[in-house]
Parts: sequence; C-alpha cells; structure tokens
Amino acid sequence: MSVWHGAQARRRTAVALAAVALTVSLTACGGTDDDGKSGADPSSSAPAAEKSKGEDQGKDDGPTVPDTSKTLATINGNDGIQVLIHTAARDAGGFLTITGTVKNTSGENKQLPLQWNGLESQIKSKGRSFAGMTLVDKAEKKRYYVLRDTDANPLTTTGITRLDGGTSAAFFAQFPAPPSSTTQVDLQLPVMPTATIEIS
Repeated sequence: MSVWHGAQARRRTAVALAAVALTVSLTACGGTDDDGKSGADPSSSAPAAEKSKGEDQGKDDGPTVPDTSKTLATINGNDGIQVLIHTAARDAGGFLTITGTVKNTSGENKQLPLQWNGLESQIKSKGRSFAGMTLVDKAEKKRYYVLRDTDANPLTTTGITRLDGGTSAAFFAQFPAPPSSTTQVDLQLPVMPTATIEIS
C-alpha cells in the first residue's frame, strides 16, 4: 500500500510542477488584452531597428545621385572610360559641388585610374577617390582642390575601384567656391582631357 501511495504522491508532484511551468511560460509570452486578442501585434513583430531602417530608406543621405537631366561636359578617355559632368553649383556655405557620372562604355571590366586619387600621400592612404580632380579659374589664375574634412578625408565619392563593362556610377566632389564673378572653370581629372564647365 505504501508503495502505491508513494507513486500517487510522485504523480501529483509532477502534475503540480508541470502546471507551474506552463503558467510561467504563458506569463513570459504575454497575456491577452480586453478583447481576448494577443498582446503582441503581428504587424509589429519586426525589431524597431528594422522598422526604422525601412522608414529611412527614402531619405537622401548625401549628394550621391546627381541630377542627370542636363550634362555640362562629356569627357572621353582613351580606354572606354567616360565622365559626364551634370552640375556645378555653388552652395550657401561658400562651396562648389560637382556632380557627375563615370561610365565604362566598353564591353570589358575596367579599373578606374589610380591617378584620380591625387598625388598627396595623406589622400592616397584614404583609398580610392576623385580627390585628384581640380578646378582652374583662368580669369583669377587660381587652382582649386577637393576639400578635406578634419580627418583629411576628401569630400568626394570614395571606394569606386572598377566598373564592369557597360555600367556606370554616380560621384560628387566639393571645392571652395570661386568668386561670384567666375562663371566658367576648367575641370581637370588626371589622364583625362580638360573640360570647360559653366558654374551656377
């Protein structure tokens, strides 16, 4: 008899423990609201970081996509690399921002010229860029270089090393603005022909 009573006691203890475990797990998962619906909204199951990322996708983080509705100059290289300059606009802060598109018009993959990085060792160490681009104001006899930030990073598109055949990439470069009396500058990009562009 005592053996049978011991087995019954063990079964009752096991059932009680299972009930406690089930209660704890239901509490951790959340209860229901007044309408009997689950407290968690299925549409809100994505993490907040993912939601904010999706909501921010439409925001423009910088001048990476130029206005291609006009072309100020077309610069053709000897190896199928073509540079289109779309805008050259003065900013309120006293800067001049150039936007454009670099294209690989050939059917072969092409490396962009290393010379486009510029000759300064400090700039070369920052990786591939358009920091070698310069503007020449012939009227004022001045040459303008791509601006740098406080960490010596060039204020231009970086990281474009190559283009597959038939592809293109947008770029920008920011310079000190020439005097308001200057309406034209010569744009020089190493190993490419010089192009005269109108600035606004």
